[in-house]
Amino acid sequence: MADVATGAAGSMGIAFVVSAGIVYEIIAAACSSPQTAEINAANRADTLMKWVHLGLLQAGAFIVVAAILDRKHRAAILAGGITAGVVMYLQYRHALAAGLAAGLPGTES
Repeated sequence: MADVATGAAGSMGIAFVVSAGIVYEIIAAACSSPQTAEINAANRADTLMKWVHLGLLQAGAFIVVAAILDRKHRAAILAGGITAGVVMYLQYRHALAAGLAAGLPGTES
């Protein structure tokens, strides 16, 4: 007989990973990597966080829709999306601060 509890837990994990993955994908589509942002912080400082915020809004919309459509996995979807959103936001804030503090020439002109 199938272990229903184990199967449900596995589905929750999949929903969490898919939710987190969509946040990373959407922000990556709106911004370049945190590494590139750090290297070119001086040239990107004025617009970088604007695009991170727009990416987070887009990702949030997708996560909310997914949570509405999949009530069974709502908690995992929201947990994955929120976790990924916070992590990516912190990475971009760090990239901006570290890049500006370094004062090194970027790779963009």
